[in-house]
Amino acid sequence: MHCRPGNPLPQELESWITGAGSSGVIYFNLGSFSRGSYMPVQYRDVFLQAFRRLPQRVVWKYEGELKNVPDNVMITNWVPQQDILAHNNVKVFITHCGLLGTQESIYHATPLLGLPIFADQNRNSMFIRNSGVGDFLLWEELTEDVIVNAINDIINNPKYKDNILRKSKLMRDQPVSPTELAVFWTEYVIRHKGAPQLRSPAAQLSWVEFLMLDVIFLLHLTVFFLYFITRRILRVIYAKIFSANDSIKKKRE
Repeated sequence: MHCRPGNPLPQELESWITGAGSSGVIYFNLGSFSRGSYMPVQYRDVFLQAFRRLPQRVVWKYEGELKNVPDNVMITNWVPQQDILAHNNVKVFITHCGLLGTQESIYHATPLLGLPIFADQNRNSMFIRNSGVGDFLLWEELTEDVIVNAINDIINNPKYKDNILRKSKLMRDQPVSPTELAVFWTEYVIRHKGAPQLRSPAAQLSWVEFLMLDVIFLLHLTVFFLYFITRRILRVIYAKIFSANDSIKKKRE
């Protein structure tokens, strides 16, 4: 519902991204909860050195100041994310694999490089890899070479762009936008005073039906009768067997 077409970027950001030329731009954002300043120093330095080796420019959302930033890296504490992802010169989105950012990247057909941190991000990163729309890295395995090789693979291997273009078309191919659909049904319920005709009959169940006590009672009753009948049959069989044995003993005597 939140995905939308991109809007024009601020002039400074537009000039930076367009000025990257055919090499393109890498967008790096670890979300609003995991602030860039929380990143351990060893990882921060690894990224700076890796970016220094790349021909692409980098837009890095980082809250705070950084020293020894390469000339090809722009540090900013806020970015219009969807407008950046919609830009045709953005080649890769380095992300923490949050659900909303992943959906936005697919909507705008920008391949992803995931760095999952917690919660659903590990599952989302597996979806990214299995769907072929990008890849992910593990923090404890990060080195300059690992980062550079992963970025180069995603940019230079056409399968990632092809796969995410295909998923983007599937995501966009709807009769109306999700927002328009949500607005319509919200107003529909208001117009029809709660739309009781749409309520599931299950909402009217009594507590006995809701807890399925009648079904549970019937099942228990069935089991009891099966046990009772089986026990009676076995007792008759045992009685006949023992009476037959008694008859045989008496004849021998």
